[in-house]
Amino acid sequence: KNPLACTGIENIDEAITLLEQNNWDLVAAINGVIPQENGILQSEYGVETLHGPAYGPASHSPAASSTPSSSSAFRHVVPSRQIVERQPRMLDFRVEYRDRNVDVVLEDSSTVGDIKHILENELQIPASKMLLKGWKTGDVDDSTVLKSLHLPKNNSLYVLTPDLPPPSSSHSGALQESLNQNFMLIVTHREVQREYNLNFSGSSTIQEVKRNVYDLTSIPVRHQLWEGWPPSATDDSMTLAVSGLTFPCHRLTVGRRSSPVQTREQSEEQCTDVHMVSDSDGDDFEDATEFGVDDGEMFGVASSALRKSPMMPENAENEGDALLQFTAEFSSRYGDCHPVYFIGSLEAAFQEAFYGKARDRKLLAIYLHHDESVLTNVFCSQMLCAESIVSYLSQNFITWAWDMTKEANRARFLTMCTRHFGSVVAQTIRTQKTDQFPLFLIIMGKRSSNEVLNVIQGNTTVDELMMRLMAAMEIFSAQQQEDIKDEDEREARENVKREQDEAYRISLEADRAKREAQEREMAEQFRLEQIRKEQEEEREAIRLSLEQSLPPEPKEESTESVSKLRIRTPSGEFFERRFLASSKLQVVFDFVASKGYPWEEYKLLGTFPRRDVTQLDPNKSLLEVKLYPQETLFLEAKE
Repeated sequence: KNPLACTGIENIDEAITLLEQNNWDLVAAINGVIPQENGILQSEYGVETLHGPAYGPASHSPAASSTPSSSSAFRHVVPSRQIVERQPRMLDFRVEYRDRNVDVVLEDSSTVGDIKHILENELQIPASKMLLKGWKTGDVDDSTVLKSLHLPKNNSLYVLTPDLPPPSSSHSGALQESLNQNFMLIVTHREVQREYNLNFSGSSTIQEVKRNVYDLTSIPVRHQLWEGWPPSATDDSMTLAVSGLTFPCHRLTVGRRSSPVQTREQSEEQCTDVHMVSDSDGDDFEDATEFGVDDGEMFGVASSALRKSPMMPENAENEGDALLQFTAEFSSRYGDCHPVYFIGSLEAAFQEAFYGKARDRKLLAIYLHHDESVLTNVFCSQMLCAESIVSYLSQNFITWAWDMTKEANRARFLTMCTRHFGSVVAQTIRTQKTDQFPLFLIIMGKRSSNEVLNVIQGNTTVDELMMRLMAAMEIFSAQQQEDIKDEDEREARENVKREQDEAYRISLEADRAKREAQEREMAEQFRLEQIRKEQEEEREAIRLSLEQSLPPEPKEESTESVSKLRIRTPSGEFFERRFLASSKLQVVFDFVASKGYPWEEYKLLGTFPRRDVTQLDPNKSLLEVKLYPQETLFLEAKE
């Protein structure tokens, strides 16, 4: 028997597809079409029933026989047996839309519109805006039943949306793209007014950014006070890609969060009561009386000194303003005879000292002050303010100062030190104890870097300080002479090059001017030649016109009176012609012009008597002007 009669599948391609899907197992293919709870007719095909009893004459069911869709399939085989209802066939569709793939599984009794409704929910696109393409057959609309298309089990389709603008990318694609992008974070350190340009991938977390900033600013993460993070950046574990940062560049500001201890210390500096300090400080002051020290004085330091103004404001936004206060406070403490401190940033001090002409360069002296060091007062009053030191510094150095007393200012200088001198110098200063301050750094600028020649501690004398300054100056002078020599040689080379370039430029301009003059001359010659040609063509046209307009030359045997004229040209040639005596004088003029001698340019002169014929009335006849019966005339160019 034909299995197609049992399954009701009349399309051979569909039957072959089912067999291929079941590795050409006929029983499995039939069971995939006929519901397995009904099984297969053992008597008809000689196979076992998979589920339930085998069909036979006694197993006839009225309910089953009432199904019209499959009754015809059994009517040709065993009319009296139970009619098996066909199981719906499942079709798999992979639908591609831009960068997405959607898998759809439907019964073959579904329509094309059912696929669109599923895609509408998945893609969030109105079904009316979709064009579903990729069908093997021709006309397909939303009402087409899939079964009628005789499709294989696995199908590939794609969606077009010509009425919708193309999106930049899907959400998941955009997220993946953001994770792969690099964000430029411009982080401004508020205390030192320095910007850091930091590159992070989109997969980096906010916590990683803060840890990196800690390495640059020495501000622990827990003490960092940020401005500029988007409102959506609420968790430090969040990646930069989803934090809402502006791509590709985003600005942030970081500062040190004021701690309660710092606030109390600031209030203590402003307090006039020496006992309004912490318990440990109070114990120190109470124990001081045991050493014969009054409440108003401790270790020779007056109470007014404890309440003196700081040399530099903490967290100063502008380095120039901080240096102004430092200079004013230094003068108030130690007098007006002191080094002239450079007012401006450290970068500006570098520019002033190192980046001028070699003859104008100087060494840079950086004075690091610390109010809590026992050496500070002696160093400033007796050494730094000595006239010899002040004079030597003003002549040979640019002097810049900074106060290391406050932790914020100390951290700010260490950051500047790391940036300009390297981590080794910064670490050297970081490890200096309080009682080793003040420090005097001697810096010499080089071509590629800034070199720290000497670090002078506060426990020194005036003579030793002067000797070390002079030793640094000797090193600098030797380097300066080399720089001056190199600069002179470089300027000499540049002058030669400039002279060569100028000579080359002048040569190019001369060649260009000569070439332009030749081009102008050629253009003028061409223009004149064109004018000459046009004039010649015009004259030739006039000549031909006059020649054609002349009356015919009368014959010698003419019965009319004939005048014979012989005309001599300026070159000595003669030409003759006969004219009727009754012809007008203008005819003679036209004849002469037809020979190339227009009467506007030449005079026609008679011989005896000598007269200018061109001055006569051209409308008179030859007889009237006495050019009859013959006459010899000659042409002469007019002036």
